[in-house]
Amino acid sequence: MSFGFLGIQFGFALQNANVSRIFETLGASKDELPILWLAAPVTGLLVQPIIGYYSDRTWHKKWGRRRPFFAIGAILATIALFAMPNSTALWMAVIMLWLMDASINISMEPFRAFVGDMLPNEQRTSGFAMQSFFIGLGAIIASALPYIFTNWFGISNIASDGGIPDAVKWSFYVGGIAYFSAVMWTVLNTEEYPPDDVEKLKLENAETGVFTGLKESFMGIFNMPKTMVQLAFVQFFSWFSLFAMWIYTTSAVTSHVYGTSDTTSVLYNEGADWVGICFAIYNGIAAIVAFLLPVIAKRTSRRITHLMALFIGGLGLVSIYFITDPNMLLVSMIGVGIAWASILSMPYAMLSSILPANKMGYYMGVFNFFIVIPQIVAAGILGFMLKTFFENDAIYAMMIGGVSFFIAGLLCLIVQDNEDKDEPADK
Repeated sequence: MSFGFLGIQFGFALQNANVSRIFETLGASKDELPILWLAAPVTGLLVQPIIGYYSDRTWHKKWGRRRPFFAIGAILATIALFAMPNSTALWMAVIMLWLMDASINISMEPFRAFVGDMLPNEQRTSGFAMQSFFIGLGAIIASALPYIFTNWFGISNIASDGGIPDAVKWSFYVGGIAYFSAVMWTVLNTEEYPPDDVEKLKLENAETGVFTGLKESFMGIFNMPKTMVQLAFVQFFSWFSLFAMWIYTTSAVTSHVYGTSDTTSVLYNEGADWVGICFAIYNGIAAIVAFLLPVIAKRTSRRITHLMALFIGGLGLVSIYFITDPNMLLVSMIGVGIAWASILSMPYAMLSSILPANKMGYYMGVFNFFIVIPQIVAAGILGFMLKTFFENDAIYAMMIGGVSFFIAGLLCLIVQDNEDKDEPADK
């Protein structure tokens, strides 16, 4: 049921660890990076609520409710992963990011609802933790691929013409194959529970036009349950931190730790490869911690568990400022990994306990507004902040991200979790 996330995270991990590197290689400046990354959250904002809404209303006798979306997203994402590293101009890379992120979102959003569909409330914390495990496992491999191809197989990490290195290209090719294979394994090897009344579902679909569906998808933000509103604030600051990290880690590490911003230099590309290893480490930690979170949550609570994890993540990001030895970055990534594991599971476990079963995909899609909105805000202000207040020094983006994690952790205290309820509420 969760194995497809292994493939999905190949796509996301390659994107997160390498897109800034590709953009800089093709001529982007540090203050341009956030705007160029805007493609990712905007596609999420448009795609996720629509896919969530319509996946709730889909039923096929053979393919079920969510699995058709898994398959379509996998096909499109694989095409994008093969095309992205072959971009020859910055505008081409930006278009490929749009396509890649939209395709990944088509697959990913229904996966969140899939666990809510298939498991009772008392098993959902473990279910989302299992998703976190496969996310971490996929990202370990994908993030490390450029380093592996360069250091194990001797494939160059510097392109002779100043373009995208072969090690990065081969990483994306392998990622595309892994994405398609893992997602299709879930599609072909799981079965979904049918709706209680298939004929009623068909009648409702016939009465609801396309524009009505789109309107409901985007207006859902004004009809959220109370706990969902509370979690939205936590999500906002959590994902603001993550986006700052994904955009600026390569620039921060290569300039602050390796001491270079020359994308054609050996030292820069060594640093960029090491960022891939750092991302692999935080995802590896997340895969391990995913199994510990349900245990900690039982002894404390889900919201306190999430608070502690976010605080540890904040310390991890802030500590990068004080590091000069690249190896010590791995210690910082332990903290980030703990936060990442919790972000991928705890909010969804808390949310699914208060959602009606027939609107699980819809509300999960609406909830993802609070993943993409902070990313849009980050894309809009981080470049300006660094240029205006920090002399374009990317290391301060890590500091800002750490502070944002601390704020997210404190906001967990306002969340009213419904841990003891066995079935979702009606609204």
